[in-house]
Amino acid sequence: MKSNWGVLIFCALFTTYSNAQSTVIGEWKTIDDETGEAKSIIEVYQDGDKYYGKIVEILVGGEEAANCSTCAEEFKGKPMKGVVIMKDLVKDGTEYEEGTITDPENGKTYKCKIWLDEDNPNRLNVRGYIYFLYRTQQWIRAS
Repeated sequence: MKSNWGVLIFCALFTTYSNAQSTVIGEWKTIDDETGEAKSIIEVYQDGDKYYGKIVEILVGGEEAANCSTCAEEFKGKPMKGVVIMKDLVKDGTEYEEGTITDPENGKTYKCKIWLDEDNPNRLNVRGYIYFLYRTQQWIRAS
């Protein structure tokens, strides 16, 4: 009987861990397209039936990046920590779409969809697009 409890506890913990790894909710490192450096940590969270992403940490650029001096007017000189850059994503199967993403550096807002990489649930595909033009980044799950 004791060994059955151990197996049940192991299965419950493994299922919980597996489910945590197969969700977009959590913290993600953004990667700079040009340098390959981790730039920031974005927390993806759920509020009601919609999903959002906010900056929780700036990893490069020090004080200048933390209080953006080169950003669009909306963000210029303001703390970047806490800024919600992804808004109103709705889950549709394995994708989250119909939302928007704002690039704080230029202030432009794009339609957005995100989804976990099929081969690696610790990678999040983030696509910003206008009509048929798009750019996709891969963010890495922060530990």
